[in-house]
Amino acid sequence: MTEEPYRWLEAVANRREYVREQLKRGSPAFAASLPDGILLLAVGGGQSKVFELFDRHALAGLGHPADIEKIRQAAIDAAHTESFTRAPEDVSLRRLVSFGLSPQLKTNFEQIFTAPFLVELLLAEIGNAPEKDLLLRLHFDGGFRFQAGGVMVAASQPEPEAAAQAWLNGSLAGKTDRREVADVLLQAWWCLVENKPFGEGLPEEAQRQAGWRASSSERVVELGWLARNSPRHARYEPLSLAQAGL
Repeated sequence: MTEEPYRWLEAVANRREYVREQLKRGSPAFAASLPDGILLLAVGGGQSKVFELFDRHALAGLGHPADIEKIRQAAIDAAHTESFTRAPEDVSLRRLVSFGLSPQLKTNFEQIFTAPFLVELLLAEIGNAPEKDLLLRLHFDGGFRFQAGGVMVAASQPEPEAAAQAWLNGSLAGKTDRREVADVLLQAWWCLVENKPFGEGLPEEAQRQAGWRASSSERVVELGWLARNSPRHARYEPLSLAQAGL
């Protein structure tokens, strides 16, 4: 009996290693807060990776398409329930994640006799001003962190994700043009999928731009835009590369 807690801890550690191994080749996703809205970006092989959730909310992620869809649907259901019992403007990302998605992911991950969700996710909530924007990083085990504005990365492995996040924080400082920001995000995407360093040895900008264009030519680049000033209640709209100016 005294060995059971240790066996459970070992099983959970093995599950964490298994999930990260399964996600190893996952294509990263990004979210960036701009003066006019929030840009979400992901590159895939045809399956959708960027989604509208509710009036002011969107999601981007990597992982198994079926698992991403399960989490997306759970978020939509929770948002509509919140909207019905309260009001549409009361639907908040903090409540959706803290009381809905995070507990669901944590419970699923710790039940060692069920299949874990193979997902890494970004969620975004548009505010009335850039400093009111909310970005959220949600992990497969239910762990999450909020961030007010800025840029956020979801990658399959923690170390490259942190390196990309740090590089983007510096590279996007002062940039407000949507086309320019999308280009830098795609440069970071290319560096991540090609295992390029973000410190010493980082390829030159021209090489990074040529790299992402070549690597994405046979893939689907998805762009989602949460507009800050829109006459519609639903602020989300999908964008093409041409609409983003790329």
